[in-house]
Amino acid sequence: MTFLQQNWMLLFTMFVSGGMLLWPIMQIRASGMAEIGTLRATHLLNNNNPVLLDVREPREFADIKVRDAVHLPLSQLKDRVDQVAKEKSRPVIVLDAKGMRGRGAGAILKKGGYSEIYMLSGGLQAWRDAGLPVEKVA
Repeated sequence: MTFLQQNWMLLFTMFVSGGMLLWPIMQIRASGMAEIGTLRATHLLNNNNPVLLDVREPREFADIKVRDAVHLPLSQLKDRVDQVAKEKSRPVIVLDAKGMRGRGAGAILKKGGYSEIYMLSGGLQAWRDAGLPVEKVA
């Protein structure tokens, strides 16, 4: 008991840092989406006809895009979720700039009735690093 009283700040720091480590895992589970890499994403694109949903904001979308991706900014997704795909059973791969904001899109898509949702780990940066095709925005 004396140890706890003398080292309460250390224990508090331990619990807070542990919670911070668990937070991303809890977000992924709550969003109802699976995180995938570029290899799995290309496999899905070649075999399962998913929607590749680019949720980058317009200022991020100015230069480069992934061919055939549907661009719907995260800030507008909640109001336009029905525009993602006609069939909500169709897989959706969420793409953002660096793989940081896709979880929010997953939660919105799940509420909108989509059942098979994936987030591209590393976002557009990982896509480009893997040498996958991109094109200039016209």
